[in-house]
Amino acid sequence: MTDGNDGHAREAGARPERTAEEIQAISVDILKPLTGPITFVEYDPGWPALFDREEARIRSILGDRVVRLEHTGSTSVPGLAAKPVIDITMTVADVLDEPAYVPDLEAAGYRLVIREQEPEWFDHRVFKGPDTNVNLHTFSAGCRELDRMVGFRDWLRTHDDDRALYESTKRDLLKRDWKFVQNYADAKGEVVEAIAARAGIGGPHP
Repeated sequence: MTDGNDGHAREAGARPERTAEEIQAISVDILKPLTGPITFVEYDPGWPALFDREEARIRSILGDRVVRLEHTGSTSVPGLAAKPVIDITMTVADVLDEPAYVPDLEAAGYRLVIREQEPEWFDHRVFKGPDTNVNLHTFSAGCRELDRMVGFRDWLRTHDDDRALYESTKRDLLKRDWKFVQNYADAKGEVVEAIAARAGIGGPHP
C-alpha cells in the first residue's frame, strides 16, 4: 500500500524498522536522511487537478503502454490531511521490461528512484516527476496491489471513521523523530492492514 513522499506504506504490521542498508538496497539514488520535519498539510482541493495533469502527461509519453493509471495514496481522499505528494499508480505490460517504458519517462524528466525485486513487493518501481511532487508507482499489469490501493482509497472516501483513524495515526507518528521517510511510511503498516481487513480488499503481499 503506497502513501506519499519517497516512502511507501508497506504491509508491515509489526515488522522491525528497516535499516539504512535495507532502504538503500531498493533506492536508485544515494539514500539521504531527513533534515527536518516531514511536511504534512490539510487536504488541498487542488490535488485532483495535479493528478489529472500528470495523468495526461504520462499517457502522452507512453500511450497504450499504460495499462491502467490511478490516483492513489492520501492525496486521492477528499478531506484527508497528507504529505503534499501526489501518488500515482500505473501498470504496464511487464514492469521488469524497463527498456519498454523507462527511457521515455526519463526523457520527459521523470526519474527512477526505487527499484524493488521479488520477493519484495511485486517488483515495484517508483519515479519522481519532472516538476510536480509526485510518486509514480509502477507494477506489472494484473498486479493485485493496484486493486488493493484503489480499494483502500475508495473505502476511506466513504468511511469517515477509518479516514479519521488513519489521519490521527499519521499525526501521532509525525510527532516522532524519523531518520528516513521510509521508516515513517513503514510504521503505518499496522493501521493500514487493519483498515484493509475491514474494507475486505485482501491481505498483504505473501
